[in-house]
Parts: sequence; structure tokens; C-alpha cells
Amino acid sequence: MIRRIGGHTIGFEEMPSIIGYASVAGKMESEGPLGKEFDKLIYDSYDGRDTYEQAESQFQAEAVSEALRKSDVSNEEVDCIFAGDLLNQCISSSYGLLNFEIPYLGQYGACSTMAQGLIMAAVFVESGAANTSMCVTSSHFCSAERQYRFPMEYGGVRTPTAQWTVTGAGSCVLKKAKKGPCIARATVGKIVDMGIKDANNMGAAMAPAAAQTLKHYFEDTNTSPEEYDLILTGDLGEVGSKSLYDLLLLENIDIKSRHNDCGLMIFDREKQDVHAGGSGCGCAASVLCSKILNDVNSGKLNNILFMATGALMSPTSSGQGASIPSIAHLVNIKNR
Repeated sequence: MIRRIGGHTIGFEEMPSIIGYASVAGKMESEGPLGKEFDKLIYDSYDGRDTYEQAESQFQAEAVSEALRKSDVSNEEVDCIFAGDLLNQCISSSYGLLNFEIPYLGQYGACSTMAQGLIMAAVFVESGAANTSMCVTSSHFCSAERQYRFPMEYGGVRTPTAQWTVTGAGSCVLKKAKKGPCIARATVGKIVDMGIKDANNMGAAMAPAAAQTLKHYFEDTNTSPEEYDLILTGDLGEVGSKSLYDLLLLENIDIKSRHNDCGLMIFDREKQDVHAGGSGCGCAASVLCSKILNDVNSGKLNNILFMATGALMSPTSSGQGASIPSIAHLVNIKNR
């Protein structure tokens, strides 16, 4: 049963369980602090394909295959899969999932897609619309650069506020089961646009949406940051995380002692030239589906907030000088 909590949050009475999950990451990600946490590492940016876009599709396929294997579920048993990515028309998802023959619902939430997919998968399982559902998302540094910025051959200089798009993917399998990590509550965010136009400063553009969603969640649930083992954002990076702290302090909410960001966790910013941190759909997805859910399963984390943020722009809107609207969706994950 799904119930409303306050004005923006929903609660899941049965709390669908994440019975299996998997992460795939690229070479640069393998060299970061979480390298040993990922299920599969792929060192070839093309992953044996002809294009970066085809490689990204393969990353999604690998993440789905591994999540199914780990959950002991076949693709025929999955009633629906929610998938998305950063590329136009979500081609990484549609081509990557083509051969699984699972009923497919495409999602676009930019870098918030992993949280959006988790919410949708949980709603379908909780409501009975699906016995088993999945979600998956991905990003690829080279395919994202080609679409949103410049071809790799251009060799453009990155600004200090820029973030490095993660080459990776993450996937979860959800079902009603009285074990493991489960989805307890979720808050769907509202679109926020503070007029920021710099496509190389995603953290600043997304922080206001993150602050609003987190404020709504705390108000709806009558809880405070101290009640959670971890408040995880993805992917604000250094600039966005600092902005989030400042915005929440205006509301007398202090999350600094409980907060971490996927974009700050996945790379070693002292040794790897990623500027303000990581970004991309695959950043939050791969970090959640490796280190974070591993820690929940082991009991190291028992009650967390996972909030993925997304910049809802396109190459067309940026080229026309439009500002960057943003979104943040939140999922409360508990250990049974």
C-alpha cells in the first residue's frame, strides 16, 4: 500500500526490497577510491564496439545482466524495467536493453535518473502492477562530451567548476521480500530554475533543487538529519555541495556531518584531474549500486537518504542561451 506523507512524500507499507544490484565502471573510475567496489570494470572506452554510444549501451546491458544474476532472477520474470541516460532519445537504454525482451518504460531525469527509476520501480512493485521490476541508468564521458560540449578531438579547456562525466552504469532488481535494503519512502522533486546558464557549473544549478527536496522531505516526515546514517547526493560535486549547505542553513537545517556526494566519492580529486568532481547518470547509479548498497547489506548503514540531482537542459536549450532548470528526487533506503 502506498500512502501520502505530507505534501510531497510517499510511504511504502510493504517496503519493496532491492534483491539484487550491480555496477559497471570504466578505467578512470577503477583508479578512484571505489575501484574495488564495482562488480565489473571495463578498461576499453569502446568496450569492443564501434562507437562510444554503443559502448554505453553495452555498459547498461552488463549492469542489468549482473543484477539479474546476483538476484537469481531471469529476464522473463521481470515485469518492467525503468531505464534512462543522458543521450538524445535515451538511445543508450533502448539499444542496450533491446535483447532482454523486458517491458520497457524510458525515463529522463538527467543525473537524477537513478532515483527516479528507483521510485518508479518501487511504486510498481508496491502497487501490485509488477511482481518484479528493475531500474538501470548509465553515462559515458566520451558520449556526453560529444553531445553536450565538444568532440574529444577538440581538446577544450575545462573550467574549475566543471565536473567529469562518469563512465559507468548501475542497476537494481526490486521485489516484495522481507530481506535486504528496502525502499521506505520517496520524495519527488519539483523543477527549480535559479537562472544559472553556465553548463560548466552544474553543481550550482542543481543545489537549489536538492535543498528544496530535502527540506520538503524533512517537513513531511518530521525527521532531522541526525536520524540518518548518511545523506547522499548525486552529483553536486564540490561547488554544489557547498551551495547545498549554505541554502539549507538558511532553513536551519545542517546536514554537513551526515552528507556525502557521489561525485566526490568516485574520484580522488588530488590525484585525478576531475576538477569539481564526478557527474552523469552513471555516477550516482554506480556509487549507489556498489559501495552504498554493499554497506547497507553489511549493516554498516541502516537508514540512508539517497537524493540524485539532474540538470534538465539540452544542447539546444544551452545553445539558445536558456537557463538550466534542475530537479532532485529522494529515496529513503533502510536495512531490514
